[in-house]
Amino acid sequence: MHWTLIFSHLFGEFASKRFPPAIQRTINRLYTKLTRLDMSEFEDPDNYSSLNTLFSRRLKYERKIADDAGVVISPVDALITECGTVEDGLLLQIKGMSYSVDKLLTKQYSKLVKKVYSGNFINFYLSPKDYHRYHAPCRLKVASILYEPGKLYPVNSFSCRRMPELFIQNERVIMECYDIKDRLVFIVLVGALDVGKIVISFDSRVHKNANPNKSFYYEYEDLWLEKAEQIGMFMLGSTVVMISQPGAFDNIKAERGKKVCFGQEIARLA
Repeated sequence: MHWTLIFSHLFGEFASKRFPPAIQRTINRLYTKLTRLDMSEFEDPDNYSSLNTLFSRRLKYERKIADDAGVVISPVDALITECGTVEDGLLLQIKGMSYSVDKLLTKQYSKLVKKVYSGNFINFYLSPKDYHRYHAPCRLKVASILYEPGKLYPVNSFSCRRMPELFIQNERVIMECYDIKDRLVFIVLVGALDVGKIVISFDSRVHKNANPNKSFYYEYEDLWLEKAEQIGMFMLGSTVVMISQPGAFDNIKAERGKKVCFGQEIARLA
């Protein structure tokens, strides 16, 4: 087993353990202080029974979401590390370093991948201090999900600048989705070092590190997610890559290096 998988497994065991209340409060407070975590939208750190429940904390109050069905929202609280157009079948991992969209989406989606050539992509990096749940950016029909095993290298800016094809090397969950006009949108949830788990709320069969040597593929019939509906959660920071068919999204407001919040408008359905 690769060292990143071993390390992440051990950290996941620690993060999921429920220590005696006094010790757990100390751990939670220390983590909150070290990461400068803003808890203003969440319960007090002392209220979480493990680090995992703190990582995957839910919002205390619902955020305001635009009623306009044409508004596409950020699915996460994150830093946009890169965004742009899929050119010659390539995406940007970070400025100056590209990788293949065919490899990212694997052979499973080889018959569909050309549909996103010349489409748009956005990379959302969730740091350890961010809200770790991810949501539907617009009303989407989920057609299939693939779990692809891999390594668990860090996905922060330092690693993205130094490790070629990082997102391809790491394990990931790929969602094949379609908007209300039947245009293809892929949502790729990339695993990372210390990510104890990737959870899909509507299907418990799909989870990170299910089997380090085997991929899993599931198809769905008439499974719709409403805009802002929860898709799932990371158990620590990671990356979400959103790739859309050309012409699906218009008036894109995403900018490299900008922080976005779940619920914030980032584009419109064309």
